Amino acid sequence: MEEKKHPKLNELASTAISGNDISSSCLYVSALAIIYSGQYAWLALLMVGFVLFLFRKVYGEVVGALPLNGGAYNALLNTTSKSMASLAATLTLLSYMATAVISANEAMHYAHNIFHNLPIMVATIGLLAIFMGLSIIGIGESAKVAIFIFVFHLSSLFLLSAFTGFYLFNNGLDIFSANSQLPVKGGSITTALFFGFSAAMLGISGFESSANFVEEQEKGVFPKTLRNMWIVVTVFNPLMAFLALSVIPMTGIEQNQEALLSYMGGIAGGNWLSFLISIDAALVLSGAVLTSFVGVTGLVERMTLDRVMPPFLLKKNKRGSSYMIAVAFFLLSVSILLITKGKLSALAGVYTIAFLSVMVLFGIGNILLKIRRKNLPRPERSSWPALLIAIAAVIVALIGNAILNPAYLGVFFQYLIPTILVVIIMLNRTSILKLLLSLIQYFLRPIHDFLRFSNKEILKVIDKINSQEFVFFTKDDDVATLNKVMLYIQNNEHTKKLKVVAAFKNGEKASPQFLSDLDVLDRQYPEIKIDFIEVQADFGPDLINHLSKEWNIPPNFMFIGSPGDRFPYRIEQLGGVRLII
Repeated sequence: MEEKKHPKLNELASTAISGNDISSSCLYVSALAIIYSGQYAWLALLMVGFVLFLFRKVYGEVVGALPLNGGAYNALLNTTSKSMASLAATLTLLSYMATAVISANEAMHYAHNIFHNLPIMVATIGLLAIFMGLSIIGIGESAKVAIFIFVFHLSSLFLLSAFTGFYLFNNGLDIFSANSQLPVKGGSITTALFFGFSAAMLGISGFESSANFVEEQEKGVFPKTLRNMWIVVTVFNPLMAFLALSVIPMTGIEQNQEALLSYMGGIAGGNWLSFLISIDAALVLSGAVLTSFVGVTGLVERMTLDRVMPPFLLKKNKRGSSYMIAVAFFLLSVSILLITKGKLSALAGVYTIAFLSVMVLFGIGNILLKIRRKNLPRPERSSWPALLIAIAAVIVALIGNAILNPAYLGVFFQYLIPTILVVIIMLNRTSILKLLLSLIQYFLRPIHDFLRFSNKEILKVIDKINSQEFVFFTKDDDVATLNKVMLYIQNNEHTKKLKVVAAFKNGEKASPQFLSDLDVLDRQYPEIKIDFIEVQADFGPDLINHLSKEWNIPPNFMFIGSPGDRFPYRIEQLGGVRLII
């Protein structure tokens, strides 16, 4: 049955899906920054806004050059090895898992403050199930819900800011002055800002989400989502901290940090505003759950296409949605919720360390893109100083969080190691299957019939994996370049067949030296059969699409070298063809 293709997302829809996560941070990060920075919390949050400003260019350059789903995974996949890219993907998956579980649980805690009889665990599972259903229905329907939540959230923040500002106009800044006279947290401004900044970096989680579903967005929308998320974080997070310090004594902030903005709304506008902020908190935290489902779907689809995840995850329904990914993510999230029994403080450490690590890896991907793919066209470029400052700032935040919560590191590795093991198994499954075959032959040699059957079936699986053909498009590359291609395929892919394709204009053909080089490589790599094919055609999307259909080889199993500035096509027009040189 033919899949139904959904329309691309516009600026508002894309911003809402990725922005609900990052914009919800003001509900908790303002109090968190005040706890560690005291009266300088608003300054620590402005520092976070500056770092996010630097990352706008970093994400803009990488995704502009490689506008494919996958975020940091896609950036590293096209600039380094599949193993390194898989590490970034593993960290991203952990971040999404923690985001979904924590946000859903916190949303239901806020809802419990309104509806006192609400069973939090059951309601959390129900909320996760609702957003699993929305993901299965399709991203278009998910976007409508995300837009409603995003607009309601921003409206609530504007209303809270206006009423608090009016309250200050009538009552003055005496409380802010009193808070400012208190002893500095940590004994010095530097210490206060260091720990406040480290804790406040939690407030930019979700910034990476837009890169994971960029293929679902209309052309030119992605950089606008980065700009919009940056504006929301830079305006509201410091503003909420400043207003809280202006209307609530420090002791009151410490006593009400779990629902600080709701408490502030009660002071500035009364019970109705406090009630509105509680509803807003429940809604926007629910929106962060939706962000996780959408982001993880785009990432896992990309990983599965590259055979890092099991192929059954790519099964689609009539709406074109990868429903198996949503179901698997829902089951994983529910299992984590039940294992922790709703006590999710440990997951917060996984959340913080994972997404900060992803941002560092994204910065590393930008460095590799500049060095290894410097001729690849891109709409904007980050400067070297800005890139290095951005990476250093995130590393500082990682160190700060490790000092603040050293126990979180242990919990983080408890979740990271099993996840990495799954990916390692997928990347090395043929070797593992061969090892399994050897073990069967050694231990079960007396049972000859069983051994012969096992041998036959496992070899079938290995042959099926290795039967996938790959394609490399070339035009008179020298032997050194072709050798790099063979090394990459040997180290990163499971195959025994490679088609080397050269597209020539009428009358042109491969040089004798090129043919001689290919013959040398064919002897050098006897485990991979090399077929050379000349075609009389212009290289571009039409040729790729034609050969993909004729040979039944998906475009993501076709490779090219990095194109130069004169290359007439954008990388996304090539249907997912990968860069390996």
